[in-house]
Amino acid sequence: MLLAELEVRHSRAVAPTRRVAIGRHWLPTQPAPGFGGILLGAVVAAHVEAVPEDLWRELSKLVDDLQQGHRIAQPRLRHRFQTDVHGLDRSRHRLVGRGEELVLEIDDHARPIPQLLGALYAAGAVPTTAKPAVFEVVRRALRWEGGPHAALLSFLADGGVGSGRDWRRFPTDERWALQVLGFGPDLDPTRVEIQSRFRFLVREAHPDHGAEHDGAGLRILELSEARRILLTT
Repeated sequence: MLLAELEVRHSRAVAPTRRVAIGRHWLPTQPAPGFGGILLGAVVAAHVEAVPEDLWRELSKLVDDLQQGHRIAQPRLRHRFQTDVHGLDRSRHRLVGRGEELVLEIDDHARPIPQLLGALYAAGAVPTTAKPAVFEVVRRALRWEGGPHAALLSFLADGGVGSGRDWRRFPTDERWALQVLGFGPDLDPTRVEIQSRFRFLVREAHPDHGAEHDGAGLRILELSEARRILLTT
């Protein structure tokens, strides 16, 4: 049984352009995040490792802007989003039910970043009432390091440990955020303390201040997500 489907339209591999559009899709989000939200998170998780280090900060900003409904200047992540699908290749991603099992069908025949962007722009277009839950799944997907399989679905649906990063052992996002920013699990830092610690750690992690380039983008993304969690709890 088909539970959700996303068609991403994109420039062909041999084309000099980098364009992305959303094709036909069925993304039910009720009750939120719904099967549609889980599929979008799965597409993000399956392709996020392809994002170059120098684009991680831009990726984080794009996720924030889409969730908040801001106007999205183009291009983003070196690809231009458009509504016209004429002449574009297509990739189809599906979430299906086989008996009691949920199965992901991820189309990997094309470049990964257009797939990631297609899922993010589709998440930005879900009904307003479903956006918080859908983007919670998307943000969780940005932390995945395991490929599209059954553990990923558990990880996205309920925050299960699955094959996520080692810090997934922390039982809640708030405890993970405290750990990332260097606070003890029993502390309750103020907004000023959170902002101050975030700015210090970002400077420490940034290559412009002597840090290694490898892993810098992901570290800054983690710090940004930890700050967001603590400032909204």
